[in-house]
Amino acid sequence: MSALLAVHDLEVSYGAIAALHGISLDVAKGEIVTLIGANGAGKTTTLRTISGLLKPRRGTVTYDGRTITGVKPHAITAMGVSHVPEGRGIFANLTVSDNLELGAYLRKDKVAAAEYERIFTLFPVLKERIKQNAGTLSGGEQQMLAISRALMSKPQVLLLDEPSLGLAPQLVQAIFGVIREINAEGTTILLVEQNAHMALTTAHRGYVMETGRIVLQDTTKALLASDRIKKAYLGG
Repeated sequence: MSALLAVHDLEVSYGAIAALHGISLDVAKGEIVTLIGANGAGKTTTLRTISGLLKPRRGTVTYDGRTITGVKPHAITAMGVSHVPEGRGIFANLTVSDNLELGAYLRKDKVAAAEYERIFTLFPVLKERIKQNAGTLSGGEQQMLAISRALMSKPQVLLLDEPSLGLAPQLVQAIFGVIREINAEGTTILLVEQNAHMALTTAHRGYVMETGRIVLQDTTKALLASDRIKKAYLGG
Protein backbone atom coordinates (compact mmCIF):
# COMPACT_ATOMS: atom_id res chain seq x y z
CA MET A 1 0.00 0.00 0.00
CA SER A 2 1.35 3.41 -0.92
CA ALA A 3 1.09 6.17 1.67
CA LEU A 4 -1.75 8.67 1.42
CA LEU A 5 -0.12 10.73 4.17
CA ALA A 6 3.60 10.63 4.96
CA VAL A 7 5.92 12.49 7.30
CA HIS A 8 9.64 12.30 6.60
CA ASP A 9 12.48 13.33 8.91
CA LEU A 10 10.37 15.97 10.67
CA GLU A 11 12.10 18.31 13.13
CA VAL A 12 10.01 20.84 15.04
CA SER A 13 11.05 23.24 17.80
CA TYR A 14 9.31 25.61 20.16
CA GLY A 15 11.93 28.35 20.33
CA ALA A 16 15.15 26.69 21.50
CA ILE A 17 13.34 23.55 22.71
CA ALA A 18 13.28 20.68 20.21
CA ALA A 19 9.91 18.88 20.20
CA LEU A 20 10.38 16.44 17.29
CA HIS A 21 13.74 14.89 16.42
CA GLY A 22 13.49 13.75 12.80
CA ILE A 23 10.40 11.52 12.94
CA SER A 24 9.04 9.60 9.96
CA LEU A 25 5.68 7.85 9.65
CA ASP A 26 3.11 7.01 7.01
CA VAL A 27 -0.59 6.26 6.74
CA ALA A 28 -1.98 4.26 3.81
CA LYS A 29 -5.39 4.95 2.33
CA GLY A 30 -8.12 3.31 4.41
CA GLU A 31 -5.97 2.74 7.51
CA ILE A 32 -6.39 3.82 11.09
CA VAL A 33 -2.89 4.50 12.41
CA THR A 34 -2.36 5.52 16.02
CA LEU A 35 0.38 7.48 17.77
CA ILE A 36 0.73 6.58 21.43
CA GLY A 37 3.10 7.86 24.06
CA ALA A 38 3.29 9.77 27.33
CA ASN A 39 2.34 13.43 27.71
CA GLY A 40 4.99 15.62 26.10
CA ALA A 41 6.15 12.87 23.71
CA GLY A 42 5.38 15.03 20.67
CA LYS A 43 2.11 13.51 19.47
CA THR A 44 0.07 16.73 19.36
CA THR A 45 3.02 18.57 17.80
CA THR A 46 3.07 15.96 15.02
CA LEU A 47 -0.61 16.51 14.20
CA ARG A 48 -0.28 20.30 14.39
CA THR A 49 2.64 20.19 11.96
CA ILE A 50 0.77 17.93 9.51
CA SER A 51 -2.25 20.29 9.52
CA GLY A 52 -0.06 23.36 8.95
CA LEU A 53 -0.46 24.96 12.38
CA LEU A 54 3.28 24.56 13.03
CA LYS A 55 6.19 24.94 10.62
CA PRO A 56 8.95 22.34 10.83
CA ARG A 57 12.63 23.28 11.00
CA ARG A 58 13.28 20.53 8.51
CA GLY A 59 11.59 17.52 6.97
CA THR A 60 8.53 17.11 4.77
CA VAL A 61 4.84 16.27 4.99
CA THR A 62 3.28 14.79 1.84
CA TYR A 63 -0.39 14.15 1.19
CA ASP A 64 -1.71 12.32 -1.85
CA GLY A 65 1.67 12.68 -3.57
CA ARG A 66 1.97 16.45 -2.94
CA THR A 67 4.29 18.18 -0.49
CA ILE A 68 2.17 20.20 1.93
CA THR A 69 4.96 21.40 4.24
CA GLY A 70 4.47 25.12 4.85
CA VAL A 71 1.02 25.21 3.23
CA LYS A 72 -1.54 27.28 5.19
CA PRO A 73 -3.94 25.28 7.43
CA HIS A 74 -7.11 26.31 5.55
CA ALA A 75 -5.55 25.18 2.26
CA ILE A 76 -4.60 21.81 3.75
CA THR A 77 -8.20 21.39 4.98
CA ALA A 78 -9.48 22.26 1.51
CA MET A 79 -7.19 19.57 0.04
CA GLY A 80 -8.82 16.90 2.24
CA VAL A 81 -6.97 16.76 5.59
CA SER A 82 -9.16 17.71 8.56
CA HIS A 83 -7.88 18.17 12.12
CA VAL A 84 -9.94 17.64 15.30
CA PRO A 85 -7.69 19.31 17.88
CA GLU A 86 -7.12 18.37 21.49
CA GLY A 87 -9.67 20.29 23.54
CA ARG A 88 -12.17 20.14 20.63
CA GLY A 89 -11.90 23.78 19.48
CA ILE A 90 -15.61 24.27 18.82
CA PHE A 91 -17.21 27.73 18.64
CA ALA A 92 -18.95 27.80 22.01
CA ASN A 93 -21.07 30.90 21.35
CA LEU A 94 -22.45 29.54 18.06
CA THR A 95 -25.17 26.92 17.67
CA VAL A 96 -24.54 23.28 16.80
CA SER A 97 -25.99 24.04 13.37
CA ASP A 98 -23.61 26.99 12.84
CA ASN A 99 -20.62 24.88 13.89
CA LEU A 100 -21.54 22.21 11.34
CA GLU A 101 -21.99 24.80 8.59
CA LEU A 102 -18.55 26.28 9.37
CA GLY A 103 -17.06 22.82 8.87
CA ALA A 104 -18.17 22.98 5.24
CA TYR A 105 -17.22 26.60 4.48
CA LEU A 106 -14.18 25.74 2.31
CA ARG A 107 -16.15 23.42 0.05
CA LYS A 108 -17.00 24.44 -3.49
CA ASP A 109 -20.03 22.13 -3.66
CA LYS A 110 -23.34 22.36 -1.82
CA VAL A 111 -23.85 20.36 1.36
CA ALA A 112 -26.43 17.66 0.71
CA ALA A 113 -29.20 16.91 3.21
CA ALA A 114 -27.90 13.32 3.28
CA GLU A 115 -24.65 14.56 4.85
CA TYR A 116 -26.54 16.02 7.80
CA GLU A 117 -28.47 12.78 8.08
CA ARG A 118 -25.19 10.87 8.15
CA ILE A 119 -23.97 13.06 11.05
CA PHE A 120 -27.26 12.57 12.91
CA THR A 121 -27.06 8.81 12.35
CA LEU A 122 -23.54 8.76 13.83
CA PHE A 123 -24.46 11.14 16.68
CA PRO A 124 -28.27 11.27 17.18
CA VAL A 125 -27.94 13.62 20.16
CA LEU A 126 -26.68 16.42 17.87
CA LYS A 127 -30.00 16.43 16.04
CA GLU A 128 -31.74 17.08 19.36
CA ARG A 129 -29.23 19.85 20.20
CA ILE A 130 -29.13 21.45 16.72
CA LYS A 131 -30.33 24.91 17.87
CA GLN A 132 -28.39 24.95 21.16
CA ASN A 133 -25.23 26.97 21.63
CA ALA A 134 -22.29 24.58 21.47
CA GLY A 135 -20.95 25.87 24.79
CA THR A 136 -24.00 24.41 26.57
CA LEU A 137 -23.22 20.85 25.41
CA SER A 138 -21.61 18.25 27.66
CA GLY A 139 -17.96 17.35 27.07
CA GLY A 140 -18.94 14.22 25.18
CA GLU A 141 -21.43 16.09 23.01
CA GLN A 142 -18.79 18.73 22.24
CA GLN A 143 -16.42 15.97 21.12
CA MET A 144 -19.14 14.55 18.87
CA LEU A 145 -19.66 18.04 17.41
CA ALA A 146 -15.92 18.55 16.82
CA ILE A 147 -15.69 15.27 14.89
CA SER A 148 -18.88 16.06 12.97
CA ARG A 149 -17.67 19.54 12.05
CA ALA A 150 -14.47 18.02 10.65
CA LEU A 151 -16.49 15.48 8.64
CA MET A 152 -18.46 18.31 7.01
CA SER A 153 -15.34 19.25 5.02
CA LYS A 154 -15.49 15.75 3.42
CA PRO A 155 -11.92 14.82 4.42
CA GLN A 156 -9.93 11.97 2.96
CA VAL A 157 -7.77 12.04 6.11
CA LEU A 158 -8.99 12.79 9.62
CA LEU A 159 -6.44 13.79 12.29
CA LEU A 160 -7.90 13.06 15.74
CA ASP A 161 -6.13 14.42 18.82
CA GLU A 162 -7.19 12.82 22.13
CA PRO A 163 -10.86 12.14 21.30
CA SER A 164 -11.43 10.38 24.65
CA LEU A 165 -9.93 13.12 26.84
CA GLY A 166 -12.09 13.80 29.89
CA LEU A 167 -14.93 11.51 28.81
CA ALA A 168 -16.72 8.85 30.84
CA PRO A 169 -15.86 5.24 29.84
CA GLN A 170 -19.28 4.65 28.28
CA LEU A 171 -18.88 7.71 26.04
CA VAL A 172 -15.35 6.66 25.10
CA GLN A 173 -16.75 3.37 23.80
CA ALA A 174 -19.38 5.24 21.78
CA ILE A 175 -16.88 7.71 20.27
CA PHE A 176 -14.51 4.92 19.27
CA GLY A 177 -17.37 2.95 17.76
CA VAL A 178 -18.06 5.95 15.52
CA ILE A 179 -14.34 6.30 14.67
CA ARG A 180 -14.39 2.70 13.40
CA GLU A 181 -17.56 3.41 11.44
CA ILE A 182 -16.11 6.56 9.82
CA ASN A 183 -13.08 4.53 8.80
CA ALA A 184 -15.22 1.69 7.43
CA GLU A 185 -16.96 4.26 5.22
CA GLY A 186 -13.61 5.17 3.64
CA THR A 187 -11.99 7.91 5.74
CA THR A 188 -8.31 7.40 6.59
CA ILE A 189 -7.49 8.25 10.22
CA LEU A 190 -4.38 9.27 12.15
CA LEU A 191 -5.25 9.00 15.83
CA VAL A 192 -3.43 10.44 18.85
CA GLU A 193 -4.77 8.93 22.06
CA GLN A 194 -3.74 8.70 25.74
CA ASN A 195 -5.89 5.60 26.21
CA ALA A 196 -3.36 3.23 24.68
CA HIS A 197 -5.52 0.12 24.99
CA MET A 198 -8.46 1.78 23.21
CA ALA A 199 -6.16 3.17 20.52
CA LEU A 200 -4.44 -0.16 19.88
CA THR A 201 -7.69 -2.13 19.75
CA THR A 202 -9.12 0.37 17.24
CA ALA A 203 -6.20 1.03 14.88
CA HIS A 204 -4.50 -1.22 12.31
CA ARG A 205 -0.94 -0.04 13.00
CA GLY A 206 0.73 1.98 15.70
CA TYR A 207 3.76 4.17 16.34
CA VAL A 208 5.14 4.68 19.84
CA MET A 209 6.64 8.10 20.61
CA GLU A 210 9.01 8.99 23.41
CA THR A 211 10.51 12.47 23.85
CA GLY A 212 10.04 13.52 20.24
CA ARG A 213 11.22 10.28 18.66
CA ILE A 214 9.47 7.22 17.30
CA VAL A 215 10.88 4.29 19.24
CA LEU A 216 8.64 1.50 17.97
CA GLN A 217 6.24 0.78 15.12
CA ASP A 218 4.28 -2.34 14.29
CA THR A 219 0.82 -3.76 13.74
CA THR A 220 -1.44 -3.06 16.70
CA LYS A 221 -1.76 -6.81 17.27
CA ALA A 222 2.01 -7.06 17.75
CA LEU A 223 2.14 -3.94 19.94
CA LEU A 224 -0.65 -5.27 22.19
CA ALA A 225 1.36 -8.47 22.66
CA SER A 226 4.63 -6.62 23.39
CA ASP A 227 5.85 -6.86 26.99
CA ARG A 228 7.44 -3.42 26.65
CA ILE A 229 4.11 -1.87 25.61
CA LYS A 230 2.15 -3.79 28.26
CA LYS A 231 4.49 -2.56 30.96
CA ALA A 232 4.73 1.07 29.82
CA TYR A 233 1.22 1.79 28.55
CA LEU A 234 -1.24 -0.99 29.38
CA GLY A 235 -0.63 -1.45 33.09
CA GLY A 236 0.66 -4.99 32.57
